[in-house]
Amino acid sequence: MRQKARTRDALVAATRQLLREGVTPSVEQAADAARVSRTTAYRYFPSQRMLLAATFPQLEGGSLLDDHPPADVRARVALFAEKMTESILANEAEMRAMLRLSLDPQVPLHEVALRQGRRTIWVADALAPLRGSLTKSRFELLTLAIAAAAGIESFVWLVDVGGVERATAAAILRSSCSALLEHELRG
Repeated sequence: MRQKARTRDALVAATRQLLREGVTPSVEQAADAARVSRTTAYRYFPSQRMLLAATFPQLEGGSLLDDHPPADVRARVALFAEKMTESILANEAEMRAMLRLSLDPQVPLHEVALRQGRRTIWVADALAPLRGSLTKSRFELLTLAIAAAAGIESFVWLVDVGGVERATAAAILRSSCSALLEHELRG
């Protein structure tokens, strides 16, 4: 059992390294980099899509906030945005690979982490203090707006199209989340 876990971990680590080097690896390339037989690699990951999906950082749970989150909604949204941008900066290559998969209409929804709605759950958790003061539709719209502003999609646009440095892009994402919240609080 431990050997299986080590083999899988080696394949995922090799894939992550290749992604960081700018290569979107096939199962064969990952096997070669991990020094695992190709046949063995295909037992773990029958397709490139499954291999790439395994590299996506696992941020689990219904919250990105600490065990004892602040009560203030501004502090909660700031903390959410900080955790999201930290994850994007630490896992950019893996997230870009998942973004490419998410854009493929042939890829089933359940196989792509970006399509599973976790980010909206995390934003809704950050916005929880506003649940009683906003209508359901306004709360949902604010949740979606902040989720859209905080993700890898916006980050990629800022870096690749906008031409800003990665740290600046992360700062812009955090600022956008705060600005969207402030707009709603003042409206």
